[in-house]
Amino acid sequence: MTKHIFITGGVVSSLGKGLASASLGMLLEARGLAIRMQKLDPYLNVDPSTMCPFQHGEVYVLDDGIETDLDLGHYERFTNSPLTKNSSWTAGKIYRNVLRRERSGQYRGQTVQIIPHITNEIKRAIRSLCAEDVDVVLTEIGGTVGDIESLPFLEAIRQFALDVGREHCLFLHLTLVPYLQSSGEIKTKPTQHSVGRLRQIGIQPDILVCRTEHSISESERDKIALLCNVEKRNVIESKDAADSIYEIPVTLQLQGLDQIIVDFLWPNTTYQRLPDLTLWQEMLERLRNPKHEVKIAVIGRYARHRDAYKSIYEALDHAGIRHQTKIRTVRMPSDKIDLEKLNDVAGILLPDDYGNESDPCQDGGDSRIVAVQYARERNIPFFGIGTGMQCAVIACAANAAGFNAAGFKPNDRPSPSHSSLSHWGATATKIIEGSTAFTCYKTTVISERCREHNYYNFDCLQLEQAGLRVAGTCPDGKFAAVIELREHPWFVGVQYHPEFKSQPTNPHPLFAGFVSATIGL
Repeated sequence: MTKHIFITGGVVSSLGKGLASASLGMLLEARGLAIRMQKLDPYLNVDPSTMCPFQHGEVYVLDDGIETDLDLGHYERFTNSPLTKNSSWTAGKIYRNVLRRERSGQYRGQTVQIIPHITNEIKRAIRSLCAEDVDVVLTEIGGTVGDIESLPFLEAIRQFALDVGREHCLFLHLTLVPYLQSSGEIKTKPTQHSVGRLRQIGIQPDILVCRTEHSISESERDKIALLCNVEKRNVIESKDAADSIYEIPVTLQLQGLDQIIVDFLWPNTTYQRLPDLTLWQEMLERLRNPKHEVKIAVIGRYARHRDAYKSIYEALDHAGIRHQTKIRTVRMPSDKIDLEKLNDVAGILLPDDYGNESDPCQDGGDSRIVAVQYARERNIPFFGIGTGMQCAVIACAANAAGFNAAGFKPNDRPSPSHSSLSHWGATATKIIEGSTAFTCYKTTVISERCREHNYYNFDCLQLEQAGLRVAGTCPDGKFAAVIELREHPWFVGVQYHPEFKSQPTNPHPLFAGFVSATIGL
């Protein structure tokens, strides 16, 4: 029977439930368990695709095209668990399903209520990942205990434990143990109150993972265990990661978190063997001992907010780990490019700025074209993604082929011809042999994730004359998915999102090639 682990958070938001969930998933996988992961978010948006990146961070795209919360990116970077539409649920999606059933008469005249109809739909979402070949489903509950919008989700998992049996469910609560500088003390009261709120709902956490800046003493651990009604060994310390988030699984494993869970859910089974973290440890060793250091400029509309380009920064770090290189990103808003700072960078990356795809030159587009020109003229390695690729096309056309590149408005002035297509999720791409992209991929057929509408058909001969070449196309060969600049050390633009398929132990080939170019390898 499939087991279940529910991860909740208390005291404050942004404690790192996603990272804790991903780390735990990695440890259980390393013990030979088949896992599935999902996140239940209490906001009323059906998905985060329309949410401002400054507020919510990046929109992460799965192979099936579902647009999700950035925490699912952590799941994929830490584990090999396949993620699908059933891995991401929001209150908006839950309520929409219930109201559709109500409108079609499936409730046969019942008064539709939070309990049981909404909670039943939440439980149906949790069961959607259960299967004979799945040992455990890890379900992260978004938000913070005590929030009104989280209550239906917490009530649902309380009921779920009764439905399947308490021995098949484990509750892990992530909480904050703050340090007061003025008194020099760690305070356990916020954790006590958070657990108290959970217990009022009817959920007794089995494990507490305590986020803290300072080590928790034995006496403080005793106090937390006693007042929160958990075993002392189940009070796990999670100090802020000093060097990298990829240290977290090792830190948790050293405290026996995965062993506690196995003892609870699978006593006397083969899963009692220790996890094999050899590859992970080797990756961390390269991370801790860099031989090189480079600065790479990331220029985009949302550069002020790191989470807006979370997967971009992680993919750069993964490539840096592969080449034992410390990556220092220079974040620049696209409307305020500092050319003096560009003098000090070894590479320039323009991410996709989503939003207004019909006119990427708005909100800093002209400045991004200046950045492309800078990279082109000075032979600085350049990587453009989505609208970053479009800016590269326009910049090269303007400078070398005589196009007016004041904006992406084909009706007002000549510009490279483009077409609107609907592509979300995994899409096949043909890579041209002999191209820089082929050197990175080492194959002619790839699958990448798209969140784009515009593809260029390159019927303008002037672009070829400008030195651009098509290095990758859609399967029918009609539209360009990858472009390169001839006579340049490393200049690549892609219409898809390679950052979504990068892992710390397996960096994406294009990011690895880009970082390799910045350090001159």
